[in-house]
Amino acid sequence: LQDEDRRGGDRLGHRRNPDHGLRRHGPALLEVRHPLRLNVPHVALSLALTPALAVMAQRHPGVTVEVTSDDRSVDIVAGGFDAGVRLGEMIAADMVAVRITPPLKAIMVASPDYLQARGKPRKLDDLQRHNCIGFRLLASGAVYAWDVKEDGKDVNIEVSGSVRISNALYAKELALSGIGIAYIFEPLVRREIRERTLTWLLPDASMDEPGLFLYFPRRASEMPKLRAFINVLKELTRNGSRFAGEI
Repeated sequence: LQDEDRRGGDRLGHRRNPDHGLRRHGPALLEVRHPLRLNVPHVALSLALTPALAVMAQRHPGVTVEVTSDDRSVDIVAGGFDAGVRLGEMIAADMVAVRITPPLKAIMVASPDYLQARGKPRKLDDLQRHNCIGFRLLASGAVYAWDVKEDGKDVNIEVSGSVRISNALYAKELALSGIGIAYIFEPLVRREIRERTLTWLLPDASMDEPGLFLYFPRRASEMPKLRAFINVLKELTRNGSRFAGEI
């Protein structure tokens, strides 16, 4: 992938600003023959990718960013991708990682209608009597055990319910419909909690996760199209850009 672009796939005409990286000056800052290919889990689309793609479209209209949504852990090099996005602990040690979100809280939420009908859990053991929206891991096929805090310790709890999904974002829609309790990253439901269409349950049990990172082989950072995308992500992070999930 690196060699492909060095043979003339990218043409870069820019002035460098030490504070903002690659900035657009003129109608076509960066033109490429081949798209910037990213492998991204569904949850990262609204949490981190949408704001960056909006800036890229304005600043680098000659760059096509091709996004493959995939929740499995994949070999981005073997798959022909330039970079990927994953949670910090899922990235191989030989990859370069660039933070694109702050640490995230994984929380439990349910709708007022569900809680009126079934009651509110007061402790983790109460979850065994509730309809919990399950999640199946595509890579291993295992059912995900919720990571939570109990008495200050990290524990995994197995839950059950009438629905099990493989797209974590769908849990929000199911929770809003009153089906059951969802386990989800807090920024994705911040607006609903504020508007009281969802209720944050057992907040002391919420789990802190390291956040999302863009990762890539070191040699890939030489590609102008990837450098431009990294600069946009860093600028959004530095400026405290709100994630789409928070709006």
